[in-house]
Amino acid sequence: MDFAQIAKEVLEKESQALLDSINHLDSQELKNIVKVIAKAQGKLIVIGVGKSGHIAAKISATLSSTGTPSVFLHPTEAMHGDLGIITQKDVILAISYSGESQELLDVMPHIKSFGNTIITMSKNKESSLSKMGDFFLDISVKSEACPLNAAPTSSTTLTLALGDVLAVCLMRYRHFTHESFARFHPGGSLGKRLFIKIKDLMQTEDLPIIDHKTSLKEAILIMTQARLGNALITKEDRLIAVLSDGDLRRALLKQDFDIEQEVLAYATQNPKTCKDPNMLAYDALKLIEKNKIQILIITDKQDYIQGVIHLHTLISAGIKS
Repeated sequence: MDFAQIAKEVLEKESQALLDSINHLDSQELKNIVKVIAKAQGKLIVIGVGKSGHIAAKISATLSSTGTPSVFLHPTEAMHGDLGIITQKDVILAISYSGESQELLDVMPHIKSFGNTIITMSKNKESSLSKMGDFFLDISVKSEACPLNAAPTSSTTLTLALGDVLAVCLMRYRHFTHESFARFHPGGSLGKRLFIKIKDLMQTEDLPIIDHKTSLKEAILIMTQARLGNALITKEDRLIAVLSDGDLRRALLKQDFDIEQEVLAYATQNPKTCKDPNMLAYDALKLIEKNKIQILIITDKQDYIQGVIHLHTLISAGIKS
C-alpha cells in the first residue's frame, strides 16, 4: 500500500476544498458578519457538536487570543443550564456541516428566542439550522477526503480555515498589532520580547565591584566569588572599566604580566553599558550579541552602577533573538 500516494491524495482533496470555497464565498455577507462581530458589545459564542464541536472550540480559542472575546458552548450542556452564559449583547456562531444536527436544532429555538444575532456555518443555506440564522457562511465541499466520503475531513478543514478567515478579518478590522497579540500571550516568546524589561531581570546585589587600584590578584578572587565572569571597576564609585575572563586570558600572554599589578592595567576601559533600566530585555540581548559580550552593565547617567544583566539570565528567562 502506497501511503505516500494516499497522503498526496488527501492533501490535494483538502487543498482543493479550500480553493473551491473562494469561488462561493459571499464577500458582502462576510463583510457584514465581520462588522456584526466587531461591533458587538458582548462576546462571540461558538456552538457545535461532534467534529464540528471540536472545530468550534478551536475557532473560539483562536478568536479569543486575537482580540475577539469568545467562548465555546456545547449544545447538550446548553440544554442543561449553560444557556445562562448567553447575554443579550452576545453574537452566536452555530456550526453544523449538514445543518441538521439534532442536538443543535433542539437548542437553537431557545437561543433564537433571546433575540441574539445568529451566524450559521453549514453546507446549505436552506438547512434547518441556517434558516434560523441571520447570516450564513457556506462550508460545502464536493467530497470528503475520507475514502468512504463519510468521515468529516475536507469539510472540517474548510470550516477551520473559515474560522481563521473570521479571526484574521477581525484582527485587520481592529488594527490588532504585535503588542496586542503579546498582551494576550504574556507567557509566549513574543510576550516576553515585548514586555520584559532589563529592570525585571538584572542583578543588583552581590556585584563584583572593585576600586581601580585593586590588584589583579584580588580582582580575580572577587570575580570567582561573584560567578559573573567579570569584575566591575570603579573610580570614586563610578564605572570606568570591566575585567572579563577574556581580559585575563589576554593578560596571561603578556611578557610583563604581573598578578600584583593594578587591575586597571589589564581591564577593558569604557565598557558597553545601558543607562535605561526600562530597555526591553530583548533589545538588551541584541546589544549583548552585537558586541559579543557576556554581561551588560546598567548605570545611571552619572555612571553609578545600578545592576548587571548576564547573557545566561536572558536565555534562562526565555528571551530569544
